[in-house]
Amino acid sequence: MQITFHGAVRSVTGSRHLIDVQGRKVLLDCGLYQGRRFESETRNRKFPFDAKSIDAVVLSHAHIDHSGNLPNLVKQGFQGAIHATRATIGLLEPMLMDSAHIQERDVEYLNKRLARKKKPTVDPLYTKADVDKTFPMFQPHAYGEQFEVIPGVSVHFRDAGHILGSAISVLDLQEGGKQLRLCYTGDLGRDHLPIIRDPETVPGVQVLVTETTYGNRLHEETLEVPAIMEELLTRAHQKRSKVIIPSFAVGRTQEIVTVLKELFESKRVPQMPVYVDSPLAVNVTDVFREHEECFDEETMHLLRDEHTDPFGFRLMHYVRDLAESKSLNTKKGPMIIISASGMCEAGRIRHHLLNSIENPDNLVLFVGFQAAHTLGRRLVEQQKKVKIFGDPIEVKAEVRSIDAFSAHADRDELLGWIKNLDRRPRRLYLVHGEEEQSLSFRDTLQENGFRNAVVPEPDQSYLL
Repeated sequence: MQITFHGAVRSVTGSRHLIDVQGRKVLLDCGLYQGRRFESETRNRKFPFDAKSIDAVVLSHAHIDHSGNLPNLVKQGFQGAIHATRATIGLLEPMLMDSAHIQERDVEYLNKRLARKKKPTVDPLYTKADVDKTFPMFQPHAYGEQFEVIPGVSVHFRDAGHILGSAISVLDLQEGGKQLRLCYTGDLGRDHLPIIRDPETVPGVQVLVTETTYGNRLHEETLEVPAIMEELLTRAHQKRSKVIIPSFAVGRTQEIVTVLKELFESKRVPQMPVYVDSPLAVNVTDVFREHEECFDEETMHLLRDEHTDPFGFRLMHYVRDLAESKSLNTKKGPMIIISASGMCEAGRIRHHLLNSIENPDNLVLFVGFQAAHTLGRRLVEQQKKVKIFGDPIEVKAEVRSIDAFSAHADRDELLGWIKNLDRRPRRLYLVHGEEEQSLSFRDTLQENGFRNAVVPEPDQSYLL
């Protein structure tokens, strides 16, 4: 038995971990890498393994950095099953199609620029046709349901509390009379997040593969979020600002909507229109309504009230049409625009930033982690100039970040979850964190008696 770490190692995107058992291969996640454009293009197009050799995929959740390269895997010859929770599959149908659409549109836009410069044009990573070929391979599972993915590998999912349908993957491995329980957290959530349930624990873990996105950081208290938002939005209303919120279409957008709903309906914030400008977020919100099995008791209570919609309110407009999206660039504030992608690397958000960040009255509000070398990270780092569609743009708008919205466990929450396991894993592999975060969390674990924590190098293999 062997594990090889092919992605999200000493970085936070492109999650891919390969398990070898009895001469067969199971891939944990198949995500898109996001970072420097050339590096991202190379990593995403070329797998460090033969796609045809993979027998099955076990998917932790629907975020694109964990799922977004599945159509390319299929395009390159993968023919096995893709196992995920029902809600994850429900989310992936609009998400992967949206990803293909964005890539096709971005390549079309880029090729026009390349053609004018008489440079070679490029093809999209994958197309909607490739996504269509991927859908039949999905196999849905309920939380707690035991299923065999290949001989010698039995799996069940537990709730990770990260986004709708997110799962901790528990793999029971057998080879040559040896048995082993490996737990892969995927992205581990936090207690008391809006909408979804808290992360579950897992018994009998011998080998743990855990994320470390916030391995050396602590979040603001979630209870402080309404007060922070109240102060920012009240000031934005006074300045007649455009508040641009780059947000992941899945999970984060729905959480922001519930907070804004409460602030407006309690009259803590002056009235202003809210636009959710992401066709994906609109479709995903519909999927949320269909998966009550993932909701916490508070959200279930709201859903039972026929007069209450936790995902909508009077001031909010879901934008589907491209023409309406473009019209937002000429509207005057105050207004709030929530748009994908969360790291500002694709989609409509880049157009809104292009038309807004040169105005000092506007506010760009980040509510999620920004990976290194992304446009979002450059803005969070308060760089004075950034490139959007290849052109340098001066940043004059205010840029703020609220970590309390994060759906990732912070250092103490990760440590607490691991300490609450009923046995100490004999080995811990720390992934899905920038190098500084992973190494720092390794030190934290060692200080707490977990001497066997390892931060792998990219493409490094370990015997289990």
